[in-house]
Amino acid sequence: MKLSKASIIPALFALVAFHSPDAGAAQTSASSYMPNSHGKSITTPVAWGASNNVVFTGAGGTTPSPYSNKADGAAVLGVGLGDPKNNIGIQASVISIDVSEWKEYATALHLFRDLGNADAIGVGVENVMLTDGGDSGKSFYVVYSRGLQYNSIRNSTVSLTKLHYSIGAGTGRFGDKSPDDIASGKGKHGTYVFGNLAYEIADSYNIITDWNGINLNAGVSKSFAIGNVPFALTAGVADLTRNSGDGVRFVFAGGFGFKL
Repeated sequence: MKLSKASIIPALFALVAFHSPDAGAAQTSASSYMPNSHGKSITTPVAWGASNNVVFTGAGGTTPSPYSNKADGAAVLGVGLGDPKNNIGIQASVISIDVSEWKEYATALHLFRDLGNADAIGVGVENVMLTDGGDSGKSFYVVYSRGLQYNSIRNSTVSLTKLHYSIGAGTGRFGDKSPDDIASGKGKHGTYVFGNLAYEIADSYNIITDWNGINLNAGVSKSFAIGNVPFALTAGVADLTRNSGDGVRFVFAGGFGFKL
């Protein structure tokens, strides 16, 4: 199950990575509302990341994969280091891009800084191959994320904001279409600009939409804890327009993290 630029590796970080304030940015003032802990995107980066010795792992998939009737899957193991409030947070991950054989691996690196008041900025690189195989090149990006600071959109129970957005730009998968897309007459390039929007519904989960530079996606994400271990589940639909792929597909992922 080899993965393409439009397949599950991009989604896996967005769906599984623990980019919540619990794992990354810290509250900087009594009057600010930090982001909630649910996922904020389907296929696009956010600036928040894991830090402060947080280890996370997860797996996800898509069905069907683009231009195929088969499912695709991947798994990730990562660690968050550093202090994004006072210095820099560092999130490093290793990904198995073929869970059927466990022979192909890639890595990713995300550096981010908490700017205060639920603002953060990050830079990163995805899909750096560690083994032979794989059919996607490296993608670099920069992203800014914010949790909006208005009393009308905060969760009064826990003083967290309900509305979040990110905007960024990148290379590779954020604008280069796959050979199948090009052969299908969908053009060679997208916008290289991406963004996401997430809003908490009924104090329970986020509804999410994102534009990954090539296509529109939507879904929901829920986080919860068993004891002191946080879990995250996200499910969505990808390729909602005809800009890429051969139809709408289902994407999903789950994972958990813990602090060393």
